[in-house]
Amino acid sequence: MQKKTFDPWAWGKGTNSVQAVEVKQPEGTLYCSGQVALDAAGIPSSADMRSQLIQTIQNLEQLISESGYKCSGIVRLTIYTTSTQEFFTTCMDVYVPFIQKHAIQQATTLLEVKGLFATLTVELEATVVK
Repeated sequence: MQKKTFDPWAWGKGTNSVQAVEVKQPEGTLYCSGQVALDAAGIPSSADMRSQLIQTIQNLEQLISESGYKCSGIVRLTIYTTSTQEFFTTCMDVYVPFIQKHAIQQATTLLEVKGLFATLTVELEATVVK
């Protein structure tokens, strides 16, 4: 696989993402459903957003790994949250290290939504290549 990122504007360097990712000759592509803070029994978390993001990331990492892919292959990441304000003020110390840990360079969209399933406040949807 060949992966090339594009970020033509200087302001993009501080966004923890890139503006576009080109992938040539991938061996495979994994389209992940939105991952949330559900435990192994499928019970949704009622914890704060930061704690939910920690569990959501763990679930996403497990899904990607058990599917035979690596998180470093994430090329697209969509974040759904019930509050972008809360995400930026309470979750960046969790989100940024996740991106850095796996050296992810992804195209990202962050969306504030009216609600998610049950008591959930954050959801991550990823596209992964190898």
